[in-house]
Amino acid sequence: MTTQGAQNAKKGMTIWIDADACPLVVKDLITKTVLRTNTPAIFVANQPIKVRKSPLITMKVVGSGFDVADDYITDNVAPGDLVITSDIPLANDVLDNGGQVLTPHGIIYDKNNIKQKLNARDFMDTMRSTGVLDLSQMGGQKPYSDKDKKQFADGLNKLVR
Repeated sequence: MTTQGAQNAKKGMTIWIDADACPLVVKDLITKTVLRTNTPAIFVANQPIKVRKSPLITMKVVGSGFDVADDYITDNVAPGDLVITSDIPLANDVLDNGGQVLTPHGIIYDKNNIKQKLNARDFMDTMRSTGVLDLSQMGGQKPYSDKDKKQFADGLNKLVR
């Protein structure tokens, strides 16, 4: 076990991945980090996804339904754990539970920036539900770029040592 791996095993960090919408390149980077640092990871999704066979990596399939995977992560995350998600309400719950949050785009959420993101999300939900904003007016999510990959890798390396 490397010194870095021994430190992670000692502090007990687990990486939780909200895996349903997680880009493949992010899953690969997580897997490499898990193996390099000896940090356990749990991929949580509504259906099985292919993960590398390792005693450090678990695939947890939860029931289908709205927020079932998010609820599972929220109920099981421990203080100091890291959650990879782009889901803002889940990120807020994780931070409330003492966890850390990194988006697949490399943004680290904390108590200083999550409320602003949550308010913006809620505002957009209200705009859509009242019909003020039509889904056709939304640009959708941009393709995952090399810049996103680098930012994610940098954020992951910063948080998992």
